[in-house]
Amino acid sequence: MPNTVDLAKQRDLVFAAEPECQVLQAFLLLDALPNCTVQRSDKPNTLVVSYHLQHHTLESLEKILVAQGFVLDDGLLHRIARQVIYYCEDTCCHNMDIPEHHTKKNGQEVFAEVYNHHLHGDRDDTPPELRKYK
Repeated sequence: MPNTVDLAKQRDLVFAAEPECQVLQAFLLLDALPNCTVQRSDKPNTLVVSYHLQHHTLESLEKILVAQGFVLDDGLLHRIARQVIYYCEDTCCHNMDIPEHHTKKNGQEVFAEVYNHHLHGDRDDTPPELRKYK
């Protein structure tokens, strides 16, 4: 399971220049969501969103905004960055659902048992009477 620090995310949401005032409306919408913190950015048309992957992903937040009619910046660099973030967060969310393997907790005992079943230097299948024969 990923470290809980890795699950806390802070991302920039970049909006298109038109329509005007959508950044303020998006701020109000996102600020009303539970487990989501929104701040204004120094960059134009940008909000800084903080969330935890157990509650939200960037993709889910952006889908909420697009469904409400907000227009995100659709420049090539922003599209590529969003797709990479979507993939990474989706993978992290799937990894949270995978239970830990039992061998991680008692790995030393498991490997000691495997070692006992493998042939190694202290075993000799030669009969005792032939061992002393020279």
